[in-house]
Amino acid sequence: MGNAQDKPPGSGGGGGRSQQAAAGNGTRSRVGTAAEKPQRAPGKGVANGSPRENSPAGGRGERSSPADDTSYLDAPAGALPPHLARLKNAGNHLFKHGQFGDALEKYTQAIDGCAEAGIESPEDLCILYSNRAACLLKNGNSSECIQDCNKALELQPYSLKPLLRRAMAHESLERYKKAYVDYKTVLQMDSSVQAAHDSVHRITKMLIEQEGPEWREKLPEIPVVPLAVQQQHRDKPVSAEVAEARAARVAHEEARRKDACFALLKREGNDLVKKGNFEEALQKYSECLALKPDECALYTNRAICLLRLNRFEEAKQDCDSALQMEPDNKKAFYRRALAYKGLQDYLSASSDLQEVLHLDPKVQEAEQELELVTSLLRQSLMDSTPRVKHCSYTTCRFYIRYNKRM
Repeated sequence: MGNAQDKPPGSGGGGGRSQQAAAGNGTRSRVGTAAEKPQRAPGKGVANGSPRENSPAGGRGERSSPADDTSYLDAPAGALPPHLARLKNAGNHLFKHGQFGDALEKYTQAIDGCAEAGIESPEDLCILYSNRAACLLKNGNSSECIQDCNKALELQPYSLKPLLRRAMAHESLERYKKAYVDYKTVLQMDSSVQAAHDSVHRITKMLIEQEGPEWREKLPEIPVVPLAVQQQHRDKPVSAEVAEARAARVAHEEARRKDACFALLKREGNDLVKKGNFEEALQKYSECLALKPDECALYTNRAICLLRLNRFEEAKQDCDSALQMEPDNKKAFYRRALAYKGLQDYLSASSDLQEVLHLDPKVQEAEQELELVTSLLRQSLMDSTPRVKHCSYTTCRFYIRYNKRM
């Protein structure tokens, strides 16, 4: 059985093991409530101890469909004898296909069969109890799930899956302290179990609300997993699924760290701008952009600092970058207009200010700046005759138009 996430916390513990009701599909998780899959035995499949019959088709034997393939039943299953291995394998197959009630019966038959045959293999019995616990949890029977997990852990202490399933069952019964202890124990053995990390964060918030700041002091003692056991889990061959889970966790943690750092730097930059420390704020915004170069607001924020530091060309470039991302960004147009004004390119400044007023006619600062820039342009044309002679046709028309308005 694969690794399946069980029912969300809050589901009750009803229904005995004899019930055959199948539960709905659960949410998948990296390490969860599914039973361990045996390796498939090589060779031709045999169903119920007899060879499958093939129908002739064009001179060739017709292959059975994947749904008819029952070769998984005869796969080896630890030290279990063949008839009990078949029960376990059948349970795994049923669980995989969402038939939790039927799977539960197969595991129960296998457990009873071990008792009748006098089989005392702790590892195999631990797996059977753990797998049956997965079915019970899927069917909403959290109380009996915990009992089976306890039996599994008596046989194989510090076995990860029954420990995780017991934690989920405790959480579903709102026994948050016990669930927290089990989840933390799981993470001592394998820190890549994302379901345990998520549950610890969720339960911590609940315990803080219920118990207050002293919630840790009210927890049961968290057992210390022996170093040898931790090493044993680390030395186990990593499956593709576990490797994927670990990679996803690393990516998640990196993204969270990056977001936290970004938010802190941006907040510090904004505070420095309010205090007038534009040089330091500029550095903070630059560090933010190194983390998220596609954040438009950072370019307009950094442009403020550059304008106050009279670095007009750089301010213009930041506004250009912002407008490439958001072509209708009023702040970028307005601040680029101020940069153009600082560069004494009054015509371009006027064009940007008119764009601001086109997007929002109520921006009084833009109206005031437009009047000032128009005056500066007229003054510059009047003060420099050579510049008037060599100015472009567009510039002259602009001057005449605004000269008539004033």
